Amino acid sequence: MSIGNSPEDDRPSIADDGPSIGRVLQQARIAAGLTVDEVSSTTRVRIPIVHAIEQDDFSRCGGDVYARGHVRIFAQAVGLDPAPLVEQYDADHGGRPAPTPAAPLFEAERIRPEARRPNWTAAMVAAIVVVVGFVGFTMFSGGSDKKNTSVAEGPAQQKPPSQAPANPSPLPSKPAEPKPTPSPSDSAIAAVPADKVTVKVTAINDKSWISAKDHNGKMLFDGLLQKGEAQTFQDGQQVDLILGNAGAIELYVNGKKIDSKFEDGQVERLSYTKGDPQVG
Repeated sequence: MSIGNSPEDDRPSIADDGPSIGRVLQQARIAAGLTVDEVSSTTRVRIPIVHAIEQDDFSRCGGDVYARGHVRIFAQAVGLDPAPLVEQYDADHGGRPAPTPAAPLFEAERIRPEARRPNWTAAMVAAIVVVVGFVGFTMFSGGSDKKNTSVAEGPAQQKPPSQAPANPSPLPSKPAEPKPTPSPSDSAIAAVPADKVTVKVTAINDKSWISAKDHNGKMLFDGLLQKGEAQTFQDGQQVDLILGNAGAIELYVNGKKIDSKFEDGQVERLSYTKGDPQVG
């Protein structure tokens, strides 16, 4: 005989004939005392999409991958276990979505090389070679003129024919060959400032929604990153990230690659500071 219900019994549950995903999320939000605006602020999911999810309309999510991610982060925000809801979504929409194949447009964009910065080192070396060559040419020309003048003035000074010039002009020294300049690194952030935190985000497998803020909470970027596109963020203390489709993202923090394995559709909140990469 049951005397009372535990707090977990009051939480919405998912059964075969139970309420829909949107209804479960809406009841959990109301039970948690949260408004739609508060859920949107916590999850970074726009208010119209939150309303649509509560009405079981996932067409505004941008596809199954993003819909699963929205359901997962919505459930976490209202205190639910997201796994059963994601499984129910997969069952209602034909199973877990496969990664989106690369389109020809994105493939062409991916292999397009990034614009490189001007190679000032090579320019300086070339300028030095020009200056050294000019100085050597001047010395050679000056020595030849001096030698010719000495020969012309010889008869006037009554020098013996066998007497050689006292100080023959030295031959110009061969200019030193410039050392080969190493080619710049393929990484756009191979050398990063030591007094800042630098984060590079690249969408390699699929598109992903990205949000980035500095240590004061100022928005650095908030939008969709298409496959093959990249964004680099810097701040003097900290960079906070939200990845809407973390499985599609490659991260470089302070010049070092982050090897964390994220799943497709997974929403990740990360914070990085100066020094070694620290996952927040």
